[in-house]
Amino acid sequence: MTSPGSAPESPGHAAGSTQSHVHAHTHHHGPAAPVSKHLRKVIAAVVIPFATAVLVGLVALWPGGAPAHERTGVGFDRQTQDGRVAKVVPVDCADVNASQVPPTGDTSTPSGREAVNEQSGECKKATVEVTSGKDRGRTFVEVVQPDSTRQLHEGQGVVVAYAPDAPRDLQYSVTDVDRTLPMALLAGIFAVAVVVVGRMRGLMALIALAVSFGVLTLFILPAILQGSNPLVVAVIGASAIMLIALYACHGLTARTSVAVIGTLISLLLIGLLGSLFIGWAGLTGNTDDNTGLIHGLYPEIDMSGLLLAGVIIGSLGVLDDVTVTQTSAVWELHQADPAMGVRRLYRAGIRIGRDHIASVVNTLVLAYAGAALPLLLLFSIAQSSVGTVANSELVAEEIVRTLVGSIGLVASVPVTTALAALVVSADRTGPGAEAGAPAPARTGRGRRRKA
Repeated sequence: MTSPGSAPESPGHAAGSTQSHVHAHTHHHGPAAPVSKHLRKVIAAVVIPFATAVLVGLVALWPGGAPAHERTGVGFDRQTQDGRVAKVVPVDCADVNASQVPPTGDTSTPSGREAVNEQSGECKKATVEVTSGKDRGRTFVEVVQPDSTRQLHEGQGVVVAYAPDAPRDLQYSVTDVDRTLPMALLAGIFAVAVVVVGRMRGLMALIALAVSFGVLTLFILPAILQGSNPLVVAVIGASAIMLIALYACHGLTARTSVAVIGTLISLLLIGLLGSLFIGWAGLTGNTDDNTGLIHGLYPEIDMSGLLLAGVIIGSLGVLDDVTVTQTSAVWELHQADPAMGVRRLYRAGIRIGRDHIASVVNTLVLAYAGAALPLLLLFSIAQSSVGTVANSELVAEEIVRTLVGSIGLVASVPVTTALAALVVSADRTGPGAEAGAPAPARTGRGRRRKA
């Protein structure tokens, strides 16, 4: 459409405009345009010292493996082997003494009624064969009660616990089922889906995921067990994961570096808020059997620091998503309209970010609520008030974890958007610079015009 008084475009000019538009469209949806040498130096001056500090921290705190200890035989701290259910036969519960009725005969309590039901029901006697370890081929009997949540079937793979100090007939017991095949199949489907849809980006994301698990299992967990400060270990480990994951998935570009800086600032905010409110609320981090076992085995570990480390690591994955999305949005807005100044870029980017904030915060709250659902059910059964539930340490931990992480996520949107807007506006190159066109000049009001 032409404005009044202007000459209509010639066919050749229109064709040229169409070709330029096609070229620009292709370029804008490809890799990020390179920024000026000056801006790369500024970004490098921030990112390189940070990456160097992370590398030095990894080397200084590298644990060299988890410390050895004598197994307690409690909970997860048990020797386990592989097993297989060789045979299952039905038996009367009373014949195998599956449970004991209270001596008083009182069946008014839940435990009493359960014992009577188990005595009168039909149980299963499973013969289980040990298939790994020094006792491979050895068999033992496991009685499965009718109301047990885990029923055994012939040919089923199981995990058996070994108690060397127990009498020979009681040394082995079934502790879990073998889920190797379904878990491996699910992981394979996930990997194929990611690679098929994401192609090279998907492959790099899988590699970054493997590296993240490597940092977690080879550095973070053993370093904490060795007695290093959990908060320091979590910050260094999370920073290493962030650097590797972001640069591997999104390339060594200025756009990625801005996302890295935005993520770092948000992680620091989460660490500060988490440290403040975990201490203020008197959260010990020792709230269940598993944390109690850890504290018993390694009393030197700061459990509240471990809780804070979990908050930081748990927030990192969603933070990466938010900062990368916001940075990419600002970059695309700038390439679509190079005349946009810092304020316009920020306002447009923050409008996108508001939608992201709403969905991400809701995601975090529902994720933590889903993880704590059995606990919430117990409070509901006890008909506890909302105040009583929120004040209990178990729930208060999840509330602090959720709210501190959410505050960091909310803050990451304006921080990253502002950083990205400042960077692309300060860039001395323009979208046309790569094609040989003159770079856009800056007006006095911070907006660009074509030279």
